[in-house]
Amino acid sequence: MRGKFKSLPSDWLTDKLRNENPEKLRKLLQLIVFNNDNDAEVAASGITQAIPLNVKAKLRASRSLATVADPPVRRYGGLKDQDRIFTNAYCRHDHGIKGAMSRGDWHRTKDILLKGDSWIIQQIKDSGLRGRGGAGFPSGLKWSFMNKPGWEKDPRPRYLVINADEGEPGTCKDREILRGDPHKLIEGCLVAGRGMNATAAYIYIRGEFYQEAAHIQQAINEAYASGFLGKDACGTGYSFDVYVHRGAGAYICGEETALIESIEGKQGKPRLKPPFPADVGLFGCPTTVANVETVAVAPTICRRGASWFAGFGRERNQGTKLFCISGHVNNPCVVEEEMSIPLKDLVEKHCGGVIGGWDNLLGIIPGGSSVPVLPKDTCAEVLMDYDSLKDAQSGLGTGAVIVMDKSTDIVKAIARFSHFYKHESCGQCTPCREGTTWMMNMMDRMVEGRGHVREIDMLLELTKQVEGRTICALGDAAAWPIQGLMRHFRPEVERRIAEFRAAVGFGGHLASVADDTLALPDNLGLRLPEVNAPQPQVAQA
Repeated sequence: MRGKFKSLPSDWLTDKLRNENPEKLRKLLQLIVFNNDNDAEVAASGITQAIPLNVKAKLRASRSLATVADPPVRRYGGLKDQDRIFTNAYCRHDHGIKGAMSRGDWHRTKDILLKGDSWIIQQIKDSGLRGRGGAGFPSGLKWSFMNKPGWEKDPRPRYLVINADEGEPGTCKDREILRGDPHKLIEGCLVAGRGMNATAAYIYIRGEFYQEAAHIQQAINEAYASGFLGKDACGTGYSFDVYVHRGAGAYICGEETALIESIEGKQGKPRLKPPFPADVGLFGCPTTVANVETVAVAPTICRRGASWFAGFGRERNQGTKLFCISGHVNNPCVVEEEMSIPLKDLVEKHCGGVIGGWDNLLGIIPGGSSVPVLPKDTCAEVLMDYDSLKDAQSGLGTGAVIVMDKSTDIVKAIARFSHFYKHESCGQCTPCREGTTWMMNMMDRMVEGRGHVREIDMLLELTKQVEGRTICALGDAAAWPIQGLMRHFRPEVERRIAEFRAAVGFGGHLASVADDTLALPDNLGLRLPEVNAPQPQVAQA
C-alpha cells in the first residue's frame, strides 16, 4: 500500500479524491499519518497536496477526536470591559478623586512606589509598552535613560514632562483622558516620576483645552489635599510635585524639544540633538518627555502585572490602545481596544461601519494626518499595530483613524493637510520652510488638474528632498500624506490633469498649442532654444 501511493499519478489521485467519500478519506489519511514509516509520511504529504480545497473543507468538517486539528488562529480585538484601563473616557462618571478611587485609581500606589525605580522600569520594559504619541519607542528603555550610572551624584533637579499638546488633525484620544480620567494621568506621573527619580512633572496642555486644563488642575489639587503629591508623597518619603503649563496652540510644540523651549518661555522651535533631553532638557536638567496615554497606563501595568498587559496584541505590539475614529462612519468614537485588531473590525464593531457599507469605502488614514492613506483593499487586511501598518507603507501614529468614503475628494483632502503643515512649520529649517510652501502650491494645482503629468514626479521628488532633512519630524509629516496619495491614487490625479487639459488646455492655453516636450510652463511664453539654432552675432566695436 505504501509504494502504491507513491507511484500514483497526481492527476488521477486528484480526481479520485474529488469523488471519494469524505469519511473514507479521513480514515485513509489517519491510517497513513499515524504510521511511522517514512514512505507513509511521503505518501501522506503527496495526498495532502493533491486534495482539492473543497475536499479539504469537507475533511475538516468531518474530523473526529482521533484527528489532529489545525492550530487555532488568534484573532485580535474584542477587548473585555474588565481589561479596559480608561473606564471614564466619555466623562459619564465623576472625574473627581472619589470617582477615580471607586474605579481603582490610587489603589496601593504606595506599595508601587516602595518597590523602587528599578522595579518600575523593569515592569514597563516587560510589558512591551511603546510610546503612544506616534513614534512607538519602547517606553521602559526611554525612561531608563535618566537612571544612568552615577545619576545620584548629579545635583541638578530632574523633570518629567507630559506632552498633552494634542494638535494632530483627527486626534482626540489624550483629550478624553484629560477630561474624563485626569487622576489616572496624575497617578501615572507619580509612578513614572518615581521610576526615573524625577523631582517634578510639568503637564504641557494645548491652549485650546480649557476644560481639560481645569479638570487636570482640580485633580492635582485633590491629590495634594489627599497626601498623594508633594513632600512625602503617599507616605513613602519620596517628594514629587506636578505643575500645569498651558500652551498657545502651536502644533510644532508637540515636538519634545520645542515643547521644552516653550515651557522655558522661548519660541517653540525644536533643538538640535545631541544633547538629548535625558542629559540636557528642561532648564538644562535631565528630562523625559512622554505622551499622556503612555504615562497614564503605567500604574495599571504595575498593579496588574507586566504579563497581563503583554498578553494583548502581537509580539512587539503589546497592550491596549485608544483609537479615535472619525470621518464617514455611522458612529464616530474614541474606544480602547487591543493592539493588532484588524482595521476593518475596529471600524465595523465600534463605529457601526462605513456610511453606505464597506463597498462605499475609498480609503482610510490609520494614524492621523501625518501618515499615508491606505486604499480599501489594504484596509480589509491590515492590523492596527506598528509592524503591520509599517509593512503596508503607513503607520500607527497616534491611532487617529480617518475614514473616507467614495464621496471624498481625496486629492483635496490631502491638499488640505499640506495647508496645515505649511501653516504650522516653525520656519527654522530651510527644507521644511520652503518645501511645505512648494508642496502646498503644487497640491493646489493638482486639485484643479492645472498642471502636467510630469509635475507628479516633480512633487514626489520634492517630498524626498524634505523628508529626513529637518531637525524634527514635521517635514516627514508633511511629505508622507502626499507620497501615500500618489502611491495609491495617482490615476485620479492624472485623470484631473487630462480633463483640465481637454477643457482649457495646459496652463490655460488651447489644447492644440500645448507642447508636451516643453520643459517650461506654456503660459510663461517661454521656449527652449533649438539645438542647431544659429547664435546671434555680437557687434564688434
